[in-house]
Amino acid sequence: MTHAIPPNPPLFMPLVERIVNEASVVDDRILKIDHFLNHRIEASFMAALGMAMAERLRPYRPELLLTAEASGIAPALATAIALDVPLVYAKKYSPDVEAPALSRLVPSPTRGGQARLVIAARYLPAGTRVALVDDFLANGRTALALAELVAEADAILVAAGFIVEKCFQEGRAPLEAQEIPVIALAQVQRLAGGKVVV
Repeated sequence: MTHAIPPNPPLFMPLVERIVNEASVVDDRILKIDHFLNHRIEASFMAALGMAMAERLRPYRPELLLTAEASGIAPALATAIALDVPLVYAKKYSPDVEAPALSRLVPSPTRGGQARLVIAARYLPAGTRVALVDDFLANGRTALALAELVAEADAILVAAGFIVEKCFQEGRAPLEAQEIPVIALAQVQRLAGGKVVV
């Protein structure tokens, strides 16, 4: 897979401002914005995030979006609506899907243990142009597992988009090492003294 990796598109400033003004930080390692992003969801703001992500993914011409259950579904759905493409999500909590199935185990740093991501193979047709969309890019393990599922299905991974990238966890590097273009609407450089540095 060979993609030209363009320079990072501009950040989505309404999101950056909300992170700076509203985020809470736990132990200088956990960024909490679940009051508008992935627990309590503000529909109009999610729609705006989806439009911003769609604008950045459109040049890659995705035919399908892929995310992981559960917190990736809302931003991926908003993006899919803006792009007018289908969305497939890897099931995590009850991985009973029809055979043949594609699956990967992913370590969960926030919950501990591992989660199995599972997708019915028929939903990732060979040759389909796929973009990943998720809420956070941290260590990149979930994104890499999804990228492996796309490759196993003989589909084409064209880009990976994230609402927030935690740059200090270096999840971008393994994706770019595989020549996967990475897009982030906001980039958090570090968490220090209970504050967010973007």
